[in-house]
Amino acid sequence: MATKPTLREVLDRASSFLEEQGVEGDSVLYVFLRRQGWTKTDWLLNMGRGATEEELAQVTADTAELALHVPAQYLLGSEEFCGHLFKVSPATLIPRPETEELVMRGVAAFDTRASQPIRVVDIGTGTGAIAISIKLAQPSWQVVATDISPEALTVAKENAAKLHAEVSFRLGDALAPFLADEPKIDLLLSNPPYISEEEWDLMDESVRRFEPKTALFAENHGLAIYQRLAAQAPAVLAPDGQILLEIGFAQGKAVQRLFQEAFPEKQVTILQDMAGLDRIIHVY
Repeated sequence: MATKPTLREVLDRASSFLEEQGVEGDSVLYVFLRRQGWTKTDWLLNMGRGATEEELAQVTADTAELALHVPAQYLLGSEEFCGHLFKVSPATLIPRPETEELVMRGVAAFDTRASQPIRVVDIGTGTGAIAISIKLAQPSWQVVATDISPEALTVAKENAAKLHAEVSFRLGDALAPFLADEPKIDLLLSNPPYISEEEWDLMDESVRRFEPKTALFAENHGLAIYQRLAAQAPAVLAPDGQILLEIGFAQGKAVQRLFQEAFPEKQVTILQDMAGLDRIIHVY
């Protein structure tokens, strides 16, 4: 009787195959651990045992999908963000760790007024990760999220229900849903599409093939959405309102200039991420 391959042997072979296909080899271990609900310690304790038929079949199926550049998060149907597990689908951008900084800055923006009814708006919500994380961190705040994609809003609503976050959702482009006469916005947040079409070839194959283009790419060298927001925001932002926007690493000066012109009386600063790259524009 042939000896069963160990889990480590199975995953090592799958990883080597993926590397040959130009895919990050560690992705198959990431998917395997997530499916098993294992920590790295669990892996170290179990990797020497024989793989079951079910495990072998699942790794084989996952490896085949990953070799086609399907993002691991779409295979699993979820991704963690700010300590919460969010459903993801090809209709939504996969939440990135660097966007957690936007949430943390947003939570801290009015931290001394945490008990007051701050009105928060998240533009281009996708999975709802930003809006829901803000609401869970500051339950007294009123949070509204918008997207131009009905499919994305369906996913966001499911995430809000699952995580018990009372967030309102609206279908619409940029700040259009708020231009009518209604309460002003205290905190405006967005991780909008900001990649220019000229950067297409620089993107990872999995991003180009599977993530929604409307959530990634923007015209005018990636500045189109910022231009719309800068034009619309003065009409809807409260006098002491703040804006936090994620940006591409090369867009800091251009976006700062747009919002300084729109809000000459406010401070507009560029904030860096942990890698030292320009990541957030803060208007306050």
